Amino acid sequence: MPLNKKNKTFMQSRSLEDKSTIFVSKAMDFLPLNMPRINKNHIFAIIDSHIIHYPAPLCLTYAWSFGSLAGLSLVIQIVSGLLLSIHYTANINLAFYSIEYIMRDVNNGWLIRYTHANGASMFFMVVYAHICRGLYYGSYMAPRQALWCSGVVLFLLLMGAAFTGYVLPWGQMSFWGATVITSMVTILPGGQAIVEWLWGGYTIKDPTLRRFYTLHFLLPFLIAGFTMLHLILLHQVGSTSPIGSDTGVDDIPFYPYFVLKDLFAFTVYLLIFATFVFYFPNFLNHPDNCIPADPFETPKHVVPEWYFLPFYAILRSIPHKTGGILCMFGSIVVLFLIPFINTSMVRNTTYRPIFKIFFWMFIADFGVLTWIGQMPVKDIYAEFGRLLTIGYFAFFLVLLPISGKIEHYLAMYKVDKN
Repeated sequence: MPLNKKNKTFMQSRSLEDKSTIFVSKAMDFLPLNMPRINKNHIFAIIDSHIIHYPAPLCLTYAWSFGSLAGLSLVIQIVSGLLLSIHYTANINLAFYSIEYIMRDVNNGWLIRYTHANGASMFFMVVYAHICRGLYYGSYMAPRQALWCSGVVLFLLLMGAAFTGYVLPWGQMSFWGATVITSMVTILPGGQAIVEWLWGGYTIKDPTLRRFYTLHFLLPFLIAGFTMLHLILLHQVGSTSPIGSDTGVDDIPFYPYFVLKDLFAFTVYLLIFATFVFYFPNFLNHPDNCIPADPFETPKHVVPEWYFLPFYAILRSIPHKTGGILCMFGSIVVLFLIPFINTSMVRNTTYRPIFKIFFWMFIADFGVLTWIGQMPVKDIYAEFGRLLTIGYFAFFLVLLPISGKIEHYLAMYKVDKN
């Protein structure tokens, strides 16, 4: 090929590249990310400051995706719950059969119902993982005390929504679970009157089911409101860094780095979720709840859903009724105390060898309590449960503050050279 023809071909390709570059650059100018003036709009300014250019520590791992996954779980539960509420009937004679109607006659009703039922379990999975991540990386330490406490409030609201929702299918476990839990109020002064007010009568009847249905419908929106407060507090102080640094020198924009990271986490989460829904839809549910509620026949073994089992084990392990109920609620309320009884100045448990041992002992303790909660009522399980209950409270009230003191003393200890 002649030289001038080669030059002509090269110049034509170069011209095409230049034109394409100019076109792309002009197109990019119209994108919101490249239009600083768009931030003058309040809505776009909020999106920009809290999602796009929100500063996040460079070294955040996938453990920080559990918070986003909890938000995704909340959206799934609200949407699927609204679809179920269209066909559900809050009547003790019709509630169980309305669920069967949804499963058998409503188009894709089985999918909506299994999504909602398994979505509750998935929600608690990511919330428990989120709490463990916060404990491990010291997300309760200053200046994040209010952030941690708002998270505990969200946890309590979530448990309330899960309990009221578990009653609605009106199976055997639904009825007797409601009977056991509402009867706990009798330990309060005038408790019997409060129980009758909750029931709407002297026994669990239609008014009880309607009240639980109303509460279950309202609580997710209350959770959504507290979630916004939780995010406001988070963005006020920033995310905890895995290395425990709050200097901000290693912060990078949330978009696109962590948006893409969360999208991958969403994909894995939805794959696991879909596996339960399509292949093991009843794996996490109790078979007795497929039997219509019968107030004249008590199940041989009353157990709650798996995510309540550790607290149910604490309740059962204490022989005194009032003491068991107080310990059960105290096991959740104690989470509020963590930011104020912590004595360590190091956030990351990786750099705290003594506390790391206590932390993993606590995780094992919590896991065994979950196992004990589903076992039959026998003395050996009750005694073992009492030991684990002592270990549970000892972790928060004794080991957590003492380990900080010991580690601080060892870090500041000076060896005499003489």
